[in-house]
Amino acid sequence: MKANIILITFITVVIISGCSRGYNENQLNAYNGGALASAVFSAADGFNDSSAQMMRTKESSESMDVNLYGQDNESSEFAAINEIERKLIKRANVRMRVDNLETADLSVAGLLKKYNGYTAFTETDEYSRYYTLRIPVNLYDIFLSELNGIGRLIRSSENTEDVTNRYYDLEGQLESKRELLKTFQSYLERARTMEEILAVEYRIADLQREIEFTGTQLRNLSNRIDYATIDLYLQGPAGTNREESFGDQIKNLFDRFNGFLSSVAIFLLGLIIYGIPVLLILILLVWILFGRIGLIKKLWKFIMVKTTKDQS
Repeated sequence: MKANIILITFITVVIISGCSRGYNENQLNAYNGGALASAVFSAADGFNDSSAQMMRTKESSESMDVNLYGQDNESSEFAAINEIERKLIKRANVRMRVDNLETADLSVAGLLKKYNGYTAFTETDEYSRYYTLRIPVNLYDIFLSELNGIGRLIRSSENTEDVTNRYYDLEGQLESKRELLKTFQSYLERARTMEEILAVEYRIADLQREIEFTGTQLRNLSNRIDYATIDLYLQGPAGTNREESFGDQIKNLFDRFNGFLSSVAIFLLGLIIYGIPVLLILILLVWILFGRIGLIKKLWKFIMVKTTKDQS
């Protein structure tokens, strides 16, 4: 009897184990890839909670790092803008009176040689001098201070133009076009058909012209930045201004009279060339309309006769 109970219990355990194993195998087969992983992680709620908390902490930390990094970038850019080298064009206008213009000429030439400057434009007459001087910008202030010693200052003005944005814009354009030129030159090596070769060569030639033009603009701007401009006007001693003598006045009178005669001659010549033909045309029109032919008279008579017939 006891042996029968043990046998029945063993059989029951085997049957239950087989059913449970079959159920588990079917359940595992029902989940595939990510579904199986989800089922496994769903069963481990505690692990999921702690994992989620860790992920949130990590994301918060990364977000903080990004914000700090962004702030650092903004600070760096702001610092870079403040540290950028400003590009300035300096110009002065100076008017002076000197005792001797020849001596002043020598003084100006000596200062230019001393400070490595040059004259861009000169205009001279008996009573004055006008110069456009170019001076290295780092010597601009000391040159002006010494220039004031050659005579008595009448008027002086200075101005500074900030061309920083324009300068760096041209510099960036030039660099970009040079890089683009290298790219198209590499395309030319890989071109196969004649159409491709011509198209690439056309673009290369176009870029070369743009590079030359932009480079010229940048060089001109750099020259104006590196060399300050001083417009210098020198007047001779007081009382040496131009005064017309009696002979000069007579000469000017004849000059004005000659100008009047020239104007009259031009008027008469124009009258002969244009006036006479116009006058002849007007006479011809009057003769046709009101003379023997009298087109206007005939037209008027025709209208009057027709009007009279209509009334009768």
